[in-house]
Order: sequence, then C-alpha cells, then structure tokens
Amino acid sequence: MSDPSARLAAVPPLRDAALHLLALWRYRELLRNFVVRDLKARYKSSVLGFFWSLANPLLMMVVYTVVANALWQRDYRDFPAFVLSGLLAWNWCAATTAGGVRSVTGSAHLIKKVAFPRQLLPISLVASNGVNFLLALIPLLAIAALTGRWPTPLLLLLPVVLVIQFLLLTGIAMFLGALNVYFRDTEQIVDVLVTAWFFLTPVFYSVEDLSPRYARLIYIVNPMASIVSTYRLIFYDQAPPDVFFVLRMASQAIVVFVVAYVFFIRRAPDFAEEL
Repeated sequence: MSDPSARLAAVPPLRDAALHLLALWRYRELLRNFVVRDLKARYKSSVLGFFWSLANPLLMMVVYTVVANALWQRDYRDFPAFVLSGLLAWNWCAATTAGGVRSVTGSAHLIKKVAFPRQLLPISLVASNGVNFLLALIPLLAIAALTGRWPTPLLLLLPVVLVIQFLLLTGIAMFLGALNVYFRDTEQIVDVLVTAWFFLTPVFYSVEDLSPRYARLIYIVNPMASIVSTYRLIFYDQAPPDVFFVLRMASQAIVVFVVAYVFFIRRAPDFAEEL
C-alpha cells in the first residue's frame, strides 16, 4: 500500500500542506479511533478511570491554594477559581507537549506497517487531551459558581479560545514529534523546558501582577500566557477580552500551526526509514 505522505512529497510545501489538510477528512474515522485508543490507554487498569481528569486538577488546585494562602495571603475562598481557570489550560498544554515528543517515535510499529497520514498521531494526542480538558471544565464551572461567578454569555467565546489553543498545541506537538525522530535528546530537553515554561505562564499569578511594565511583551513572547489569561477573563473575571488581543493570539497560533505542519509533512516520508 502506498504512503499518502510519500505520494505528495514532490508538491510545493504550501500546496502540499493544503492537500494534506484536505486529505485528513477521508481519515476522520481513523482519527477518532486514535483518540479513543489514547483515552483508553490512559485509563487502562485505573479504578477511577476518567474521573482522574477531574481529580488531578482539583488536587493541584488545593495544593496551590494552601501555598498561596500561606505565602501571599490570598483570599482562600476566591483563589481556587482563579488558579483552576489557569491550571486546566496549562495541563492541556503540558500533557500535549510531553506526549507530542513521543507521538511519532512511540508509534513506530504503525508507521512501518500501515499507510496513513502521519500527522494524525500528534493531532489525535492533542484531541484526546482536549477531551480531558473539557471534562475538567465541569468542576471549574461548579467552583466558579460557588464563589459567585455564575456562567455568563461570555462562555460563547469558549469555542474560539479552544480552537486557538488546539491549533497552537497541534503545531507544537507536530514540530516536537518530527524533531524527536532525528534528535532523540529532544525528549530530555523538552522535560526541562516545560518546567521552566510553567513558571513563566500565569497559572497561579497574573501577568499584570508579575510585571505591569512588560505585560504586553510577556503575552507576545509566551502564547500560553495569552491563552491562560483569556480563559481567566471568561471564567474568573467575567470580562470580555480585547478583540485585538484575541486576534493577535489567534495569529500566533496559526503561524505556529502552519510552520510546524509544513515541517512535519516534509519530514513524514522519511519517518519509517529513520525509525
């Protein structure tokens, strides 16, 4: 069976990327199967199953709340909704980044034996982690309501932010997944960088509190800072984000996605040989 990636290898990069994106529709059922496989593998032999998607961020929220209350004298009743609105978005990012590095090398047996668009591997990873993120929004909404923040029409903006984060994370997962095929040290480097990235992302603080003078620069340099802050505006502050802020955030995500997608599909025909 011929490899779809190999058949398109001679096409110019941008046109190649467009053709691959269109071809993905024909493999939507396979994508769904990959997502289901990832979810089943994650909770295999687990007593609580998918409830860990709810328990894990809640436990971390308690830890951060206790620490913040001790060190910063934050309002204990208010802080849980604040930190959870950022923590959930970060968890999606961290899980995707860590898993994205292994998304290709971890499926070497499939790549060597089965012909399918290789980009389905990182995309399915982002999607499965996105499902966990959506499940975890349930306790966030409940905790926000307990602190007097009932759902507002701003929730209509949620799909927009979801798509932006999905594009950003897919780009990151594809780039790292392809890079790890050729440079196996990528996984160790990413582990260190993700830890640093966490502290540079406003999960348990706000960018404005950290550095009002350089807030705009931080948002530009760190796309996840913009995404976390936008989720916090929707769920915690309940204030509409600036239109230009969202447009810039979307532009960054699209650029990352397009560059990574082109890089991935240009390298994909060589994966089987390298693995």
